[in-house]
Amino acid sequence: MDKETEIHFNKDLVLREKLALQRTVMANQTTLLSFLRTAMYFLVAGISIGSLIKLENSISIQLAFFIASFIILIIGIANYFRQKRKINESEIHIGNYKIDYLNK
Repeated sequence: MDKETEIHFNKDLVLREKLALQRTVMANQTTLLSFLRTAMYFLVAGISIGSLIKLENSISIQLAFFIASFIILIIGIANYFRQKRKINESEIHIGNYKIDYLNK
């Protein structure tokens, strides 16, 4: 390959890698929203279970739903920040990362 073709190829490759990284960031955000939605479903279920079912232990069932909602929310937030850190760490590998790494 001549020099011009190689430069054009590298620019296309870098663009594809940056777009793939952006899709990964958006997927991570979507996953966080899914965890949030699920946690809210459990919270609403806990709030409404008392009026739907007349049981002696409805308070304990509500509490179980509230605890499950809180745990799902915490897991989702922890997962989001863990993946965000990994994405930021992998960003240095876009393009000619050896030159970028040496210049830092």
